[in-house]
Amino acid sequence: MKRTLFVAAAFICFFDLAETTAQNTQNNKNMVQLNLTQEWDKTFPQSDKVSHSKVAFANRYGITLAADMYVPKGISGKLPAIAVCGPFGAVKEQAAGLYAQTMAERGFLTIAFDPSFTGESAGEPRYVVSPDINTEDFSAAVDFLATNDMVEAGQIGIIGICGWGGLAINAAAADPRIKVTIASTMYDMCRVNANGYFDADDNAEAHNRLRKALAAQRTEDYRNGFPKPGGGVPEEMPADAPQFMKDYHAYYKTPRGYHKRSLNSNQGRNATGAIPFINFTLMNRADEIENAVLIIHGEKAHSRYFSEDAFKKLKGNNKDLLIIPGAVHTDLYDRTDIIPFDKMEAFFKENLK
Repeated sequence: MKRTLFVAAAFICFFDLAETTAQNTQNNKNMVQLNLTQEWDKTFPQSDKVSHSKVAFANRYGITLAADMYVPKGISGKLPAIAVCGPFGAVKEQAAGLYAQTMAERGFLTIAFDPSFTGESAGEPRYVVSPDINTEDFSAAVDFLATNDMVEAGQIGIIGICGWGGLAINAAAADPRIKVTIASTMYDMCRVNANGYFDADDNAEAHNRLRKALAAQRTEDYRNGFPKPGGGVPEEMPADAPQFMKDYHAYYKTPRGYHKRSLNSNQGRNATGAIPFINFTLMNRADEIENAVLIIHGEKAHSRYFSEDAFKKLKGNNKDLLIIPGAVHTDLYDRTDIIPFDKMEAFFKENLK
């Protein structure tokens, strides 16, 4: 092992790749009709090197997921493919789409998808989360890609950003069709929800206090008939707020990264969102992942310890950890001068064989 510094799938339609429609619409029994935005409403400019289309597919829970698909222009034959999701509380029009479009420019067919209950994807109630269902979302994306005529079915990888980095590792441990996994600026959402940052609340008293607060909120939500929003990134950031919260504000609450469907940019997930995470472990089988894994994190990121501890669990000589000098957590959302796309491209090409 080296260490380096620094869905049954279902496809609804391609809007500008119509030749594949007939094959894929045969698998739409579990689909619901989605109202997909046709305008370019991303937080990053559209590339003229790739073709973009809106697609949809269902996970095995019958939830229809919305995605943007990016296909490199001028390349024939079956392509290696990558599914991208994250950050946690974001939508595909933000960092995931930037990653997907950039990797498509480098020769991969890619999709950036909204997870269940979020963005343009289906699922009720809205804005809930589940480590099980959200891990399944990655495998549903693999279902979709593996049955697409343009994709080389044995050459599929995933990228998880922020909280979806931990979910990506969990997906890789569950689904060997995922040949390569990249976790960028990852969070372990189970660990941070249960224990707080830096495991400051990793004790029975704090755990039980959290459970009681969440249980009381469940009762209140049921009485009111609707869930209380948890609140996204605050509109105003106090001067004494931790620097990483100021970094989140600089991304989610400014034109740099704001999106109207983004949970973090607006009302956030439901206030009881921690419930499914606190008794669940994402890294339980990480040591059994046989396929390649690359973990990327910023040197100055408050969340760096999640990546370093996850890396310690991985086994084999096809695992790597890349620490980006001087980078903070949100730099790896959209700083194309910092995100190591060259390394990512090389890692995928080396291991998608």
